[in-house]
Amino acid sequence: MSSGAEALQKVFKTLSDPTRIRILRLLEQEELIVGELMDILGMAQSRVSRHLAILREAGLLTDRRDGTFVAYRLALPEDGPWADAWALSRNAFAGDPTAERDDTLLRQALAARKARALSGRSFFDEVGPEWDALRTVFGDELLRARATATLVPPRLRVADIGTGTGILALELAALGLDVVGLDQSEGMLDAARDKAGELDPATPGRVEFRHGDAHALPLEDASVDAAFAHMVLHSLAEPGRAIAEMARVVRPGGQVVLVDFLLHDHKWMEQELGLLWLGFDAAQLRAWIEAAGLEAPRLQEYASEATRDLPASFVASARKPAGSAG
Repeated sequence: MSSGAEALQKVFKTLSDPTRIRILRLLEQEELIVGELMDILGMAQSRVSRHLAILREAGLLTDRRDGTFVAYRLALPEDGPWADAWALSRNAFAGDPTAERDDTLLRQALAARKARALSGRSFFDEVGPEWDALRTVFGDELLRARATATLVPPRLRVADIGTGTGILALELAALGLDVVGLDQSEGMLDAARDKAGELDPATPGRVEFRHGDAHALPLEDASVDAAFAHMVLHSLAEPGRAIAEMARVVRPGGQVVLVDFLLHDHKWMEQELGLLWLGFDAAQLRAWIEAAGLEAPRLQEYASEATRDLPASFVASARKPAGSAG
């Protein structure tokens, strides 16, 4: 088969599915993220992502990171039969009730996006109350238990960085520690405070929640005995800076504990979960820890025990030297 015939066959195969034509129509009009396409098409994430992968492999899409999301847009190849084939496919949908419905839902999605932007709400604000269910993809229960095993004695003060809905913070308080949970999302913090309001009055530790950026923690130098970052580093623009901030707020002799994924190639996690980092190399972690002035780093690696195929994870801990200033 000639190269021209093969190219034409690829065009026909790619555009043979009506869903892919619907997606291309939408992305010709507007740049969209996976969640918006899911809402418009009424389809599950796995199905939408599968079609996007096919269209991207065919060279019909461009993608751009927008914060923690990936936004897609139609980008037809400059040469070859794609332009004519796409014009025919698009025209075939003109006046189709499904296309009209898609266009109506597209306008609604764009209006919702504008409203979110005006209110300053992020993805984490939107999903705050449901985050406990969403985060089960990480196999959290087992990882939290492993992180908790590194704890300092009760009645000490610890910081939970990127606390989310406060699950770890409340567990630490139940162990008798005084906890300050920090997060950038007010939606997450609202959910955490609701949980804290349901605490048993007999809980030995105390917990408070504050708005705060992991890159610039709203805590004084040497003000906590330990700092935790549980499944947080992969969502941060500068993990090394965040580790340095954790080291700053920990008292001399205190610990920094990090829980996250080891370096992996699970690209779906970028699209579905908005990860900025596909895990971390052990050498890079140790370099960040040492640059933060911490000593005696320990890193334990664990294969995934979740039901879904997930990368391996780690629990890392390091101590601030006893003679450190600040």
